Amino acid sequence: MKKEPNKLISLFLADLGGGGAERAMVNLANGIAQRGWIVHLVLAKKKGVYFEEVNPNVKIIDLGAKRTLTAIFPLIRYLKHYCPDVLISALEHANLVAIWAKYLSRTRPQTVVSVRVVVSHAYQDYYLRRFRLIPRLVTLFYPLSDQIVAVSKDVAKDLVENFGLRESKIHVIYNPNVHPEIFVKSEAKLNHPWFVNKKQAIVLGIGRLDPQKDFPTLLRAFQRVLQQKEARLVILGEGPERSNLLNLIDELGLQGKVDLPGFDPNPFPYLKQADVFVLSSRFEGLPGVLIQAMALGTPVIATDCPGGVREILEDGKWGAIVPVGDAAKMAEKIMQGLQGNLPIPTQRGRQFSVEQAVSDYLNLLGLS
Repeated sequence: MKKEPNKLISLFLADLGGGGAERAMVNLANGIAQRGWIVHLVLAKKKGVYFEEVNPNVKIIDLGAKRTLTAIFPLIRYLKHYCPDVLISALEHANLVAIWAKYLSRTRPQTVVSVRVVVSHAYQDYYLRRFRLIPRLVTLFYPLSDQIVAVSKDVAKDLVENFGLRESKIHVIYNPNVHPEIFVKSEAKLNHPWFVNKKQAIVLGIGRLDPQKDFPTLLRAFQRVLQQKEARLVILGEGPERSNLLNLIDELGLQGKVDLPGFDPNPFPYLKQADVFVLSSRFEGLPGVLIQAMALGTPVIATDCPGGVREILEDGKWGAIVPVGDAAKMAEKIMQGLQGNLPIPTQRGRQFSVEQAVSDYLNLLGLS
């Protein structure tokens, strides 16, 4: 199809909080803008950490809502005012608001909802009613979108088998995780003392400090590693489980061996310089940080959780896969990595490029 440069592609998110989904959507917005399209990044609320990464050609729209669900009326006004040709959203609350706003505004953007986790697992443990309703709302309203993008085959399978969505409407497009800038950023100097004066091997975990990431299993695995080899563990990220993790560090006698330095908007030097990277999650969608570690050449260990791990690692060809919650097996594979007995996954990691994801989205939209 011949390109129409005046077409407007809008991407709707709750905010630019420090998660992998938000970073992936910024990468997608930047990549589409670099192809010459008009791009708006529409936020329910203008807050977060990735604003410096947004391409100057991407216009940021702040709807000024207190939370995602209350952004529906500001989004309706936005749709009526700008009349975008395409509305892409990500994460369940934003996806639902995008669908509702389209129909209430009586505008006709092509709506694409991006599903980034295995939904049947993601909302099991929430006690808040608005979260526990998500699976039912997915079943009722996702069929009203024009297209559904799943970030992995596991996510797509879950939508079909557990939510009754039509397979023909679901398209697997991997997240735009690897772009040239991460290799530049990975060369930045680290001030962390364990990396500055590196005397021991370093194991790295990255993610929001919440139950999904299951960092307690990583801590217990690391305790076992220390029985065989002197090493250090760094877990980058912030979240509600920080105090529980600190208590567990004390309980396991890991003081001085484990550090939780918080969230860092540039995790790439850590990923490049770590000796192994461990993904300890209970479930995922398509774990971008795992892919980025691979692209930077770091050996990886990941749990066999629902959500793309086996796709990424090609059933263990490019890294170790261990059972979810199995600290003993995780420790065993960490030791293999520290001994240089895991594959170097650079080639596979670099296949998950921003360029490929942008092309896949534009093809789906008929705009290639």
